[in-house]
Amino acid sequence: MKKHLQDRVAVVTGAGGGLGRAHALELARHGARVVVNDLGGDRPDSAAMRVAEEIRRLGGEAIVDGGDVTDFARMEAMVAAAVDEWGRVDVLVNNAGILRDKSFAKMALDDFRAVLDVHVMGAVNCTKAVWERMRAQNHGRIVMTTSSSGLYGNFGQANYGAAKMALVGLMQTLALEGARHGIRVNCLAPSAATGMTAGVLPGEALAGLAPEKVSPGLIALVGDDAPTRMVLLAGAGSFECAHVTMTQGVFIGEAGDAAERVRRSLDAIRDRAGERVPESGWEQYQLELSKAGLASEVA
Repeated sequence: MKKHLQDRVAVVTGAGGGLGRAHALELARHGARVVVNDLGGDRPDSAAMRVAEEIRRLGGEAIVDGGDVTDFARMEAMVAAAVDEWGRVDVLVNNAGILRDKSFAKMALDDFRAVLDVHVMGAVNCTKAVWERMRAQNHGRIVMTTSSSGLYGNFGQANYGAAKMALVGLMQTLALEGARHGIRVNCLAPSAATGMTAGVLPGEALAGLAPEKVSPGLIALVGDDAPTRMVLLAGAGSFECAHVTMTQGVFIGEAGDAAERVRRSLDAIRDRAGERVPESGWEQYQLELSKAGLASEVA
């Protein structure tokens, strides 16, 4: 097997079990040296320690970090430890997460904040901790873990869905900012049987959703030839791509009945014929000003 990541250094958060464990093992199989992060993972009997030992038994290299992704200082220390051990960090997989599922009517705001803090600020903290090093070495690969719950919605997961869609927005901008420094940023939306999906999916479905079937997609997002700004969906050995698109829409102008005309035009506005995937948010301005006859204002 070709080792696409030989001697690259990868950090995987939430890697004590489930998807994180599968990602860590797959990265090691492809030659990466792996930081196995998991909350409390530096205890001698922890799941993260077992994952690291599993990597070593397979001939790979691994160290363990037990820091909380919501603690920026701990994430800085984790990255410093990786650099002390191996000299660099090439790959960051923001995988750590929690669930606090309830309908929005019954959801406590503390549960909403907790999910945002782990998924969004956890990813921000880890990314900030590696960002300047990746810029300086002109190479970096960052993967955010999004979800179909964020992309398309899911009953009872307003907090989780909001957090997961926020990571898509984070990816979009960081991919633009990192491009000239050799940093590529992508999202992975997994369908997998893990501790977070136990009790959510029926048993027969869970049997086909082994986390290991997702991780090959991760490898495609972190290699030297990785894409950037891709939302890769993966599960049960199948892979798809999601896009945030923009339709051609309709120009209404400033008529006194503009609101009524918009209301009557909603079908035409959402008509997907000729839709496109914008290169940046600026394209909305360009399209709308062009239709208004003001294209010269945005040259």
